Amino acid sequence: MGVLSWIGKTWFDLVQSLGIVAGLLFTAATFKRDTKERRVANLIEITKQHREIWAELYRQPELARVLDVNANLQETPVTSEEELFVNLLILHLNSSYQAMNNGVYTKPEGLRKDIRRFFTRPVAKVVWLKMKPLQDAQFVQFVESCLSQDEKPAPTI
Repeated sequence: MGVLSWIGKTWFDLVQSLGIVAGLLFTAATFKRDTKERRVANLIEITKQHREIWAELYRQPELARVLDVNANLQETPVTSEEELFVNLLILHLNSSYQAMNNGVYTKPEGLRKDIRRFFTRPVAKVVWLKMKPLQDAQFVQFVESCLSQDEKPAPTI
């Protein structure tokens, strides 16, 4: 009888406590769903910005040399348009890097390899060396770590 008497006296407190716990669980589930939605929205936005920057190659065919692994910079130095294009890519990469560090964007699997491939091309390399002192030290360290990684050969079948 003691338990029934105790429940009779504290039923309101019990219901109130269950309501608080249920509210916290609902809030946690909503927060988790909202976090996933924000990450997807951020991925879509970063992809949109990436596409807009790279679309410049089609609008300005003279920028194609940025991707040329055999670009002769002794014969034809980096143009201001090429420098601007690579700088826009560096700024975009920095924004993506900061988003990844803050957990609002998931790092793509091949990012390090992509960075290494791009920044080892002559035009991109020269612009990176010029812009590197103006970048955040942690971002520079990330890019440099990508560049210093040895390319692993593909497994043979």
